[in-house]
Amino acid sequence: MIQLVTLTLATLLAAAYTAYVLLRQRRSLNNFAVAAGLLCFSLLEVFDFLALKNPDSYLTWKKLSLICESLLPLFWFTFCATFAGNHRSAGIPRPTRIFLILTPAFLLFALFVDLDRFYISPDFAEEHLLFLGQAGYVFYLGLLLSLTFCLVQLEWTFTGLGRSDRWRVKFELLGVGTLLTISVFYYSQGLLYRSLDMSLLPARSLAMVIGVSLMFFSRIRRGMPSGLQVSKTLAYRSIVIVAVGLYLIGLGLAGEGMRYLGVSSQRTIFAVIALLGGIALCVVFLSERLRRKARVFLHKNFYKAKYDYRKHWLDFTKGLTSARDEQALHLAILASFCGAFSIRGAALFLKDAEGGDFRCAAAHELSPPGEVRKGNPLVAYLEKHRWVYCREEDPALLSDNSTGMSLGGIHFGVPLFFEETLEGFILLGPPMDPGEMFIYEDFDLMKVMARQATSALLNLKFAEQLSTAREMAAIGKVSAFVMHDLKNSVSNLALVVENARNNMDDPDFQREMLETLDNTVTKMKGLIARLRNLEEKAELKLEECDLAALVAESAEGLPKKSITLTGGPVLCAVDRVEIGKVVLNLALNALDATAGEGPVHLDVGTDGMAFIRCRDQGCGMAEKFLRERLFKPFETTKPKGFGIGLYQCRQIVEAHGGRIEVRSAPEQGSEFTVYLPLDLPST
Repeated sequence: MIQLVTLTLATLLAAAYTAYVLLRQRRSLNNFAVAAGLLCFSLLEVFDFLALKNPDSYLTWKKLSLICESLLPLFWFTFCATFAGNHRSAGIPRPTRIFLILTPAFLLFALFVDLDRFYISPDFAEEHLLFLGQAGYVFYLGLLLSLTFCLVQLEWTFTGLGRSDRWRVKFELLGVGTLLTISVFYYSQGLLYRSLDMSLLPARSLAMVIGVSLMFFSRIRRGMPSGLQVSKTLAYRSIVIVAVGLYLIGLGLAGEGMRYLGVSSQRTIFAVIALLGGIALCVVFLSERLRRKARVFLHKNFYKAKYDYRKHWLDFTKGLTSARDEQALHLAILASFCGAFSIRGAALFLKDAEGGDFRCAAAHELSPPGEVRKGNPLVAYLEKHRWVYCREEDPALLSDNSTGMSLGGIHFGVPLFFEETLEGFILLGPPMDPGEMFIYEDFDLMKVMARQATSALLNLKFAEQLSTAREMAAIGKVSAFVMHDLKNSVSNLALVVENARNNMDDPDFQREMLETLDNTVTKMKGLIARLRNLEEKAELKLEECDLAALVAESAEGLPKKSITLTGGPVLCAVDRVEIGKVVLNLALNALDATAGEGPVHLDVGTDGMAFIRCRDQGCGMAEKFLRERLFKPFETTKPKGFGIGLYQCRQIVEAHGGRIEVRSAPEQGSEFTVYLPLDLPST
């Protein structure tokens, strides 16, 4: 009767859990694997039960049971290997993939090996024992090793998860571990006594009820989080193998003791008690609160320091450096604080540059207010004491609601100082162990981690400011070029207006004025077109032209009494607009150097390369200025100059494959010579 009740309850629970996973959860290989594994377990229980109730045809039902058993390694190992999100074969380690490929061998073994070589039972109806033949012994030995490997994989997965993920999936993995453990127990008994004791089926069904209940509880109450990540630095060491070895030794001793004492009839009760005790121990060992208590106890009684500072520092630094963006950095800081001090949740507040209030930048398993005003008592406490706030020392501080905000769930406040300025703070929730006493060692480590966190946050902040400054500098550079071109055009127009006052009635002047205005309009249109395509790389529009004619055309708007042109025709491939800018800029600079009076000499010729020479007798430049500041942007000797003209000229000439040479001395004038290749440049 008990066996029927436990079997029915186990089957119904497995069916309900399978339906919930397949219908209410997202579809994944992991969910299909756990559903198939539970289906095999349920059918195995049903077929073994029917074999017990029908001893005359037990081989028929055991054949079906054997097929279900042969599928257990495939489904459960798939579940264990894909639980942390490795849903693709590329994400599963190579040894695991090899084992998965070999698991169908169990099914082939069960299908094609004669059943008489598996079981021998001269009196099955009375003894409920199936003695194992050679094939059966080999099969169940492989099955035991496979299920043990599944337990090892399950432990690797659990220990590699983060603290919050472990909390969510603890009972899920504990339930699966219960199913695998009872199977290891059942088959190890069979191998130890070289016989399967079918009277242990009630214990197996009860274990299934407990395991599926734990899995159901985990899925309904805590959910199945997506995107679980196993630590890549996980050391593949396992206490499961040690535990199984000790278990087998203990099993042998217990078996001999039971046989000596004559209590072999109580093996089922012994199995159930051992299973429940094992589950209870697992719950205790997987409790974050008890783990924290044990760690604190060990450090208090066996170590000089409470923390392994080197390990904490390395882990914290690794978490900070692995963050790829601002949000990831914030969460890495909070996760490190929660992990180091076993805190349930944390929130990061950073100072608003404009208002001075502190806004919540990130939260980890905590629901804090969105903003803490600068007049809040907690902020005042942190700024005054420059130390970690502890709720136990001043609980009334957090209950003050004068700023319209409550911090009732906060237990610690860690300030983030840069020099004398409070840049932000970290609020920590309640500890995992409510009874743990936090002492100076905890607060010292919090302060050290806070300083490192502040450094990382400020580095990110300054990097963003630097990036913004570079963008603004680029905009400023473009603006300076535009302003310089506009200044030259305006200067040209100003000269035309000044000459027009005295020569407006002259037909030749009118014609030249119209040409100058037309050239200026063309240049302005070209400037606007370039501004519309700032992201595109500027390209020279090379064409063969006479440099002497180009120089004369560029100097048309300048006062003729101040400009002299010499030299003959020189054919050269240049961009007319850009070289015209160079000529105009050099001529205007020469006029400025001579207070607009001149004379300015423009000469065109060849000397291995085509050249344009601009010479004046103005104020000249010092040697130090020529060596250190000439051709650099924003460097000028003119009171209202931009310092862009000569820099732009050199950029244009070098783009043509040429160069600019300068000779100058104070009060002796200056000579600029632009050399250009006679042939087309290579770029």
